Amino acid sequence: MSLNRSLISPTSNPLLERSLIEKLQRRCDTSGSLGELEPVAVRLGLMQNTLKPRFRDPQLVIFAADHGLAVDGIQGPLQGQTHEQVQRLLSGRLPVSVFARVQGLELTVVDCGLANQVAPHDGLMARKIAHGTRNARVGPAMSMDQAHAAIRAGMEIGDSIRGNMVACAGLGVGSHEAAALVLSRLTQTQLRDLMISGPQMDADQLAAVMVILLAAQTRHRDVIDAVEVLAAFGGFETAVMVGVMLVAASKRHLIMVDGMAACAALMVASHISSAVTDYCLFCRSQAHSGLDQALNLFNASALLELGLDSIDGTGACVSWPLVRSAAALLSEVADGEDPGPTHPQGMGDSTQGGLPAAASGRRSDGTLF
Repeated sequence: MSLNRSLISPTSNPLLERSLIEKLQRRCDTSGSLGELEPVAVRLGLMQNTLKPRFRDPQLVIFAADHGLAVDGIQGPLQGQTHEQVQRLLSGRLPVSVFARVQGLELTVVDCGLANQVAPHDGLMARKIAHGTRNARVGPAMSMDQAHAAIRAGMEIGDSIRGNMVACAGLGVGSHEAAALVLSRLTQTQLRDLMISGPQMDADQLAAVMVILLAAQTRHRDVIDAVEVLAAFGGFETAVMVGVMLVAASKRHLIMVDGMAACAALMVASHISSAVTDYCLFCRSQAHSGLDQALNLFNASALLELGLDSIDGTGACVSWPLVRSAAALLSEVADGEDPGPTHPQGMGDSTQGGLPAAASGRRSDGTLF
């Protein structure tokens, strides 16, 4: 890939982490503990390399594509075909569209590989790799050239996107199944564990889906390289997300990961550059038990557990105020407190709060990048 792995820096910084914890402790001494908001705040400070994390122009990007597995009768969790869901999204007829607007998130839907035409819309970005992937049960879902083209398209999107937070979610009939195949192969997780939606799942339905997916696994039994696994099983929406995540992490931007397809994209991205996971917080929009397993692969849990069972991206919208609140613990000065430096002393020589402006993740005008 054209992205140099060294461009993604781990967030580990003992001096900054200690300063962040001490700053939060001073807050707690006067206002009491704020529980799980505190470790989130520390992570945000480490991501942005500052004692005062702030966000600008937050983005929710939903990546949509159709999947060849759907020809075998796989049905999506929501009613309607993929292009119909995209049209509902763009017309504001789904809760996620409303939540994004009221939370100040700019919503963009990316056509990564829809089989059907969707009318042009200001919120629709056309990056179609093909009209859906092929059926992974009978051959690779995409060619290696297509996989690389999709990742490059994602990198271009990541490079052009505004703001310093991107919430990533996938959409498409067969998306969950394709993502489960990718995760299962890259982590040696039992495919069945990723596919069981819950104790009430119909046994016949599960058995029928497993026949299809196990056939796909067997067809590509020797594929182990991360990008080759993506090509064998994945969806175009997952491949494009890989590129977006790699570039976002290289810019030290927050990535909110919502849903199975986004988890699969992150797993592939982490095989390209392991430090990408340092920049991620996790959300969920579905109560699917398989998503529990996917989150466990990252030793993560969702920011909020609300029992949602909706389109991916919904969980990111309702979690966003929590993230903003965590950042405010550090960036909004308490009454009567000395504003203090942006960075702890000892982190640099020529100073902007102890750190050179270029290293601080700030432009000359003071804005974060």
